[in-house]
Amino acid sequence: MQCFVYKSLKKEELYLYTLKKDDFSELPEALLKGFGELAFVMELELTPERKLAREDNKKVLASLVEKGFFVQMPAVIHPTAKKLH
Repeated sequence: MQCFVYKSLKKEELYLYTLKKDDFSELPEALLKGFGELAFVMELELTPERKLAREDNKKVLASLVEKGFFVQMPAVIHPTAKKLH
């Protein structure tokens, strides 16, 4: 399945996967407002076999089929975790 990935310029590590490039007309208005301005990151051929760095590819595919989009939230870092320099 071909999909298009955008990042939020408002919030770091917030990504949106869509089925149509540069067409956000079917996305909920509240969702788009939360993302703010979007920047195109990449076009991706997503298959059940393809591994993704931070998401379960089957979950992403299911969301794309059901809703036409998938939201990748920023990683949650435990407050007591030490930062690496």
